[in-house]
Parts: sequence; structure tokens; C-alpha cells
Amino acid sequence: MTLADARLGGTFTVGTLELDMVTMRRLEALGLTKGTKIKLLNRNRSGSVIIMVRGSRLALGRKIAEAIRMREAL
Repeated sequence: MTLADARLGGTFTVGTLELDMVTMRRLEALGLTKGTKIKLLNRNRSGSVIIMVRGSRLALGRKIAEAIRMREAL
């Protein structure tokens, strides 16, 4: 599933980032790497999402959210 399809309030583990290298490196610098646990806090009508990553909130646009694959955290 992608971050754009995820259940609100759920905790997930990042799988793959299917993004261009510049965007991927920026997200990695912010702590969003493969295997990282994230929590989906909010989703706007435009498709953007707000997530909690390693104690920080990040807002991501719809295109980026659709490119992040993940699975339910155990």
C-alpha cells in the first residue's frame, strides 16, 4: 500500500521510496528511510498527508505520498 492509501491514525513501516534521487535524499535527511516506523496523523482533501517520523511532524504532498510504499507495523 502507499502512504496516500493508508488508514488514518495507523502506524506503518516504510518499505520503498519510488522517487527521484533529489527528493529521496531530502526525505532520508529528514529521517524517512526504509524500515522507519511512521504514524499517519492527518490527510487533507488535496491528498497531502501529515505524518510523525522519529518525533517530528512532516507534511508531504500527494505525489510524494503516492510514491512511498509501506506495510502495517507489527
